[in-house]
Amino acid sequence: MTSDKAVRHWFVTGASGGLGRHLTEHALSRGDRVTATVRRPTALDDLAGTYGDRLTVEILDLTRPAEVTEVIERTLRSGPVDVVVNNAGYVVVGAAEEMTVEQVRDQIEVLLLAPMLITRAFLKPMREQGGGRIIQISSMGGQVAIPTHSGYHAAKWGLEGFTESVSREVADFGVHLTVVEPGGTRTGFASAMQFTTATDAYRDNAVGQTRYALETLDESALTGDPAKLAAVIYDTTRDPNPPVRLTLGSDTYEAIRDALNERLTALETQKDLAASVAFSQ
Repeated sequence: MTSDKAVRHWFVTGASGGLGRHLTEHALSRGDRVTATVRRPTALDDLAGTYGDRLTVEILDLTRPAEVTEVIERTLRSGPVDVVVNNAGYVVVGAAEEMTVEQVRDQIEVLLLAPMLITRAFLKPMREQGGGRIIQISSMGGQVAIPTHSGYHAAKWGLEGFTESVSREVADFGVHLTVVEPGGTRTGFASAMQFTTATDAYRDNAVGQTRYALETLDESALTGDPAKLAAVIYDTTRDPNPPVRLTLGSDTYEAIRDALNERLTALETQKDLAASVAFSQ
């Protein structure tokens, strides 16, 4: 199996900071090779100085599909890729009505379309080489919805459905896909949030309350340790039977459990109604 190779080749997007950087550094520290995509050319200079040619840095804008294709083709020419991590992401906070078309489109392109295109591009080479791992970094927002995150949720819920479907298509080839759902983690993600221009209609309702909570969020209140997350994700890529979903963080576990229970309870109340629309015998 590909995952048993002594030295593996990783492809990690959004590696300039946060969880992507921690994963890149952890993989390198374990002796693997990493092709890391960033938007700032010097973002990983310190790691390049430490790990030399085991780290390849590619400048990539995920909203440009032609660039994505070019970088992947160049990466594959350098040798097989064993682990792909679709990590890059951010969130626009605000009411759906407040978002610009450009903000909506960019959320979908970065958080959903780019991971779909990257995943598709690596499926054939992984299938032909006898296996591989694809890690999709989602969050509790892939199963739980809050006000102000509609664009983010649309992309993450879509990514989870896409991944679950594809995981069933390629399991016979030894290609495993896992959605990782971290909770609040001290990665700088919170400080990188973008906000819509607030409108009076939403200032005092759930949108305004959530916006204020996020604008004043102290990242030290987040309990997730990105180094520990990176280590767990790395270990998962060595698991011969990895989960399709990997929930990390007590806050995520509790939020997703409550959301699933709420949906199941609502579903049960519709059992008779669901059956009522069938043709009469």
